[in-house]
Amino acid sequence: MQNKGTSGPKGFVVQPRRLPKTTASVRVQDFGEIIVKPTTENIEVQAGRCTDCGVPFCQNACPLQNNIPDWLGLSAEDEMREAWRVASATSTMPEICGRICPQDRLCEGSCTLNQSGWEAVTIGSVEAFIGDTAFDNGWVEPIRPAHERGQSVGIVGAGPAGLAAADRLRSAGYAVTVYDRHDRPGGLLIYGIPGFKLEKRVVQRRTDRLIEGGVEFVQNCNLGVDVTLDELREKHDAVLLAMGVYQARALSVPGGGPGDTVPALDFLIHQNRRDLGEVDNDTWHNAKGRKVVVIGGGDTAMDCVRTAIRQGAESVVCLYRRDRDNMPGSAREVQNAEEEGVVFEWLGAPKALMSRDGTVSSVRAARMALSEPEFGKRREIVPVPGGDFDLQADLVIEALGFEPEEFAAHHNELSLTQWNTVAVARSGFATSLPGVYAAGDAVRGASLVVWAVRDGQDAAAEIDRYLRTQTEEQAA
Repeated sequence: MQNKGTSGPKGFVVQPRRLPKTTASVRVQDFGEIIVKPTTENIEVQAGRCTDCGVPFCQNACPLQNNIPDWLGLSAEDEMREAWRVASATSTMPEICGRICPQDRLCEGSCTLNQSGWEAVTIGSVEAFIGDTAFDNGWVEPIRPAHERGQSVGIVGAGPAGLAAADRLRSAGYAVTVYDRHDRPGGLLIYGIPGFKLEKRVVQRRTDRLIEGGVEFVQNCNLGVDVTLDELREKHDAVLLAMGVYQARALSVPGGGPGDTVPALDFLIHQNRRDLGEVDNDTWHNAKGRKVVVIGGGDTAMDCVRTAIRQGAESVVCLYRRDRDNMPGSAREVQNAEEEGVVFEWLGAPKALMSRDGTVSSVRAARMALSEPEFGKRREIVPVPGGDFDLQADLVIEALGFEPEEFAAHHNELSLTQWNTVAVARSGFATSLPGVYAAGDAVRGASLVVWAVRDGQDAAAEIDRYLRTQTEEQAA
């Protein structure tokens, strides 16, 4: 069978990979998504590049084990509704993962075309297009359980893990209440990820569907402050802990004091609140006209540098202690940042904050070098003698990663790991407390959204089995 838009049996032979982005000079003017919305014909051509290989490495590399070759093939044949049915069978939010997953490190990085010298199929853009098309055409069915089970589940955290679990549990007929510290559901999806990667309307329509399906959200509710874990256990038949990890790793260098630096999440939350229509005030962080240095090399650091550019910073430098090949963030995001005018100082570690008239004026950094590679080990970094240098800065943003909060404070019998994440059973999501489960970053530590979705879905399935067993035992 010949795919559309090709002159041969397989589109990849003649069709190049195309993922059109708005030009950098235009896209930095606002916070809209940078990927140009493709046409149906574009999607058919790109999906038709899939080789339908016998061993789908793309699927194996996907944490959700999405049936990628199947919905690519259906998309290539303009069978979008069926493609949606297949995509939504394994993922509660394909249109979100299609936008924000680091595909270059997952499915697209493992694509057979990518491995054989051709550029990978644009899997992420096809997935997002399928989801958007489903919403636009009313194919996303409302949650209408076949019957109500008469049991309830409390979920702590309205981020991707909590939302995914709420979707699956409500669909199974459980009453679901989600408790979250923020004033809107969505967690990281709403307040952490910038609009140029994920517009807020995309998240809002997901949460709207849950609300319309009967999921209750209790906002501005902090576990341990506004409600205790024991109270939730008393109220619900099962509880899922799906809190994110928001405790920022702090920069510890001479010259640093309160107010001298800005935590990455604070910086991003303020901009996302602006995008949601909230009025600016003097306490919100703004990079306009300032010399910005962002310290860190992960995806959060990339979000910060690209946000600062859009806010109108005079200059933006990303300082990272390792080289480009050893940074934890997505290579795609680094490329986007460079196109937008961000300067990267590789192999540079912060050494001190320098001040003038009581305010930060520069970051003193040490030039670093990588140790010789050793099998199975990450290369160490060592300072280069006499390699210190200064970077002008009047706004320093810390993006050094996140650690779990004090989960032990929620219950003295809740077992934790040595990394202070919630300990769960080896083969599942059950914690040391009967009827209490945990999933997502609360268990993994800071990780990818797609892993949180996977964990939320799997935890929901385990909770369903647990509650069904409880019901059967009571009936016996």
